[in-house]
Amino acid sequence: MCRSTHRIADPIHSEVHCAECGLVFEQGELLATPPPITDAPGSDGSGRGIGPFARPGGTRRILGSTLSLARDGQGKRLDWHRRYEFQHLRRVMQRQTARVADGPLDRSPARSDIALAAERMGLPPVVVAEAEEIYREARVHGLFRGRSLPASVGAAVYAACRRYSIPRTLGEVAVAVNARRSEVGRTFKVVQRGCGLRVPGVGTKAFLTRYAQELALSPKVRSNVESMLDAARQDPELSGLSPHGLVAALIYLAAEQNGERRSRAQVARVTTVTEVT
Repeated sequence: MCRSTHRIADPIHSEVHCAECGLVFEQGELLATPPPITDAPGSDGSGRGIGPFARPGGTRRILGSTLSLARDGQGKRLDWHRRYEFQHLRRVMQRQTARVADGPLDRSPARSDIALAAERMGLPPVVVAEAEEIYREARVHGLFRGRSLPASVGAAVYAACRRYSIPRTLGEVAVAVNARRSEVGRTFKVVQRGCGLRVPGVGTKAFLTRYAQELALSPKVRSNVESMLDAARQDPELSGLSPHGLVAALIYLAAEQNGERRSRAQVARVTTVTEVT
């Protein structure tokens, strides 16, 4: 055990260590003052950027107040007319906060719907943040006027999945937000044109990886399907087929050829196509 009394408080690493042997005595404590501002390249020296990272739409950027309907700020009970007045003020505050054009979505039902759809489809947090940002930008441009909330949320979620190359079909997004596929597709086209979004198409290999994982196929089967896909792209007779149906058919054939047979019902359920296809 170190018996030295010469200890140094490191504000950068938030720890207290010995100056002679380097033994750490205290670690992870909160500092009363921010760390010193360094003249690092790319820093303006203003001290901005200190603190934890807050993702867009993640935390509230405005100060809110909690209005109780039973007691006032001093703990006194409210009579009936003051209670009615506080109830009206709280309703107006929530309504105005949710209608902020470029503000966060904490008090808007859109954020909860986006989070629920992402949970149903197993999307990462970065896609959720991107969907919230797309929804906010489209709302500022007035692209959701006259359209339902599920279709608007579905369009934002689908656009975020496309931007991060997440293999999710338009039908899956429509089911997750409880909207019609055609309505979500039309809203997505409006958002894409109005916001100028560059959303690349998700390749068939991304869907192949997802389907192979859900069907528990070996890497050998995946490589065979990839080679068959490359050969199918060169065949003019297969150019008009649905990519999901083509991937499903090749998975079924490759699995049967390699002794990892999967039934048509299993492949159709995972790839969301009919058994006839």
